[in-house]
Amino acid sequence: MRTLRFLVNKLNSWSVLSVIFIVLILSPNIDILIHMFTKPNENWLHIKTYLLKDYIINSAILVVMTGVFCTLAGTIMAWLISAYNFPLRNFFKWALILPLAIPPYIAAYTYNGILDYTGVVQTFLRNDLGIQVNPRYFDIMSIYGAVFIFTMVLFPYVYMITRAFLEKQSASLIENARLLGKNSFEIFIYVILPISRGAILGGATLVALEVLNDYGVAAYFGVQTFSTAIFKTWFALGDIDSALKLAALLMLSVFGIVLLEKILRGRKKYNLTSKVRPIIRKQLKGAQASLAVFICFVFFSFGFIIPTLQLLHWSVLTYEKILNIYFIQLMFNSVWVALVASVLIITISVVIANFSRIEDNWFAKLISKLTLVGYSIPGAVIAIGVILFITQMDHQLQWLYKMIDPNSITLVLGTSIVMLLFAYVIRFLAVGYQSVESGFDKVGKKFFEASRMLGKNVTQTFIQVDYPMLKPAIISGFALTFVDIMKELPLTLILRPYNFNTLATKTYEYANNEMVHEASIASLIIILVSLCAIYLLYKLGDKEKV
Repeated sequence: MRTLRFLVNKLNSWSVLSVIFIVLILSPNIDILIHMFTKPNENWLHIKTYLLKDYIINSAILVVMTGVFCTLAGTIMAWLISAYNFPLRNFFKWALILPLAIPPYIAAYTYNGILDYTGVVQTFLRNDLGIQVNPRYFDIMSIYGAVFIFTMVLFPYVYMITRAFLEKQSASLIENARLLGKNSFEIFIYVILPISRGAILGGATLVALEVLNDYGVAAYFGVQTFSTAIFKTWFALGDIDSALKLAALLMLSVFGIVLLEKILRGRKKYNLTSKVRPIIRKQLKGAQASLAVFICFVFFSFGFIIPTLQLLHWSVLTYEKILNIYFIQLMFNSVWVALVASVLIITISVVIANFSRIEDNWFAKLISKLTLVGYSIPGAVIAIGVILFITQMDHQLQWLYKMIDPNSITLVLGTSIVMLLFAYVIRFLAVGYQSVESGFDKVGKKFFEASRMLGKNVTQTFIQVDYPMLKPAIISGFALTFVDIMKELPLTLILRPYNFNTLATKTYEYANNEMVHEASIASLIIILVSLCAIYLLYKLGDKEKV
């Protein structure tokens, strides 16, 4: 009763909206977990007996191997950029983020086109060098090829988070280690890695979640994972019950990864009692400088330059065929869907973040934490949950549909764009919320309390006082969500209305139909939008440092 009385006393428009938003966001995921305990059918028994083991093993291999390689690459380059001066360092500092602009499924199509029998590599070896090679040596369409693709485009997650952490560390840690006779390698192993463990694990966890969310790479390379299994069960077999059970297992796997990250991170914290001095970068010369440039250039080239140049070449060959009214419609679909969903996400983020800041109690903190659930759940899982939730809602609202139009169909929301927008909000709310919440943290409550003392209500205070100071955070959150939605493939493939395509789905269709060249222009536009967002965020970050 005391808890209920507390909640009733705290109710206001911002808190009511926050609770409604969170309930809507959590409902599809709860439905999935509930259906895990329903009676299994013949398809599920077949999957469990003959196929489930392969799904688990393949998914585990992709996650573990990609996580290890991304951790190694991201951590090493973060340390190079943070601790050393060498030629082109300032360029590589931001250029190593650019591989994030290329979605993994686009990188997969591109590298397969580069390395196949008619691709530029084998053609050059045969025609220009006269070297006959066995094509199987260049076959990238395997689980190990998928690991290579994921590593090349996802290592920036570890790089960015680890570099940001290292740039805030004190030079005294390294200086003391050097006074004790440790060389650069020993300092990296015994000092930098232990204190950076939390940041490295945070980046590696993001990589693992992205791998589990993937559908395009696994489907194109023929790797049987949970995501491809969900698609196959739903579309090929038409079995929603078995798809829900697979989705529930994948969701539990994701929760297990997040829990493991918390355990590995532990309770250790590193507090510096003295005044923090930024790391003083050591000047590299000669062979050492060349090696540092070479390492950074290799990852930048394989992650961004090579696939982008290949796509540009293909676009020159196919632009006359592709650029037409239909392609403009694809662009319009992608932009307006991403625009509407991003506005919804930022609006919900502002409401929940402001409520959490104002109340600052256990209930507000719980609401805040629940916003992060959607991003940790793969798109295919969210799509299945949304289908189930919206279908149930349509059946509950059938009386209303009939009242408005006696000839109305049963599935009104389920056949509309609403279902896709709802799924986008669930999946990417955490992205927008993190940016908005960090903006509120920087603004604080001082100006809010002063405005309230002058008689302004919460909404008036937000519009007149908080919003002008929150603009950079809102812009960065909007840019991040807009780009993520433009690139999203699994959700869009499952939930799009009939005959509704975006740049991402059309790219997948072209590549799936062995028309990789025709997929280049749509891919380049997605990459260009991502580049613009990365540049905007980089500039906003520079302004905050000044």
